[in-house]
Amino acid sequence: MIPKKAFFVKGVGVHKDKLAAFELALRNADIEKYNLVYVSSIFPPNCKIVSIREGLKHLKPGQIVYCVMSRSETNEPNRLISAAVGLALPNRKDRYGYISEHHAYGERGEVAGEYAEDLAATMLATTLGIEFDPDQAWDERKQIYKASGHIFKTRNVTQSAEGNKHGLWTTVLAAAVFVLE
Repeated sequence: MIPKKAFFVKGVGVHKDKLAAFELALRNADIEKYNLVYVSSIFPPNCKIVSIREGLKHLKPGQIVYCVMSRSETNEPNRLISAAVGLALPNRKDRYGYISEHHAYGERGEVAGEYAEDLAATMLATTLGIEFDPDQAWDERKQIYKASGHIFKTRNVTQSAEGNKHGLWTTVLAAAVFVLE
């Protein structure tokens, strides 16, 4: 059971009930119709990244769908929350890559996204034996990773939001969703 395709989504939801806010975030991300099963962080070999529209064509309501998801929620007015998934792919499609999840409070979406991307790339770099200084800035390490010829692509998808000013629950999520067919 190895996924052949994957797509990336993000969403935000606001409601007086915590669970309903999560449901609204799933709806905003177009994945509310599925029974989601969280898996760990390996991007399968030979798995193709497709658009949300293309990925959804292969799923049916009620289907068990595997995903890597990051989620954050708050009911504190104006509290900044973010959820991000990062991806790092090796240059050879027949090798696996990494997906990372990162969720944070008080962190802008751009920062959370770069952190998730950095984390995925660092996990992949360590498995490929790429030498690097972990104290270097992400931009510097990104250049080293790409110059090594082993890491082909990195990216992230991130959702951030401020907690509802009236104290309603606010949920953000980002996910890599797998298609088995």
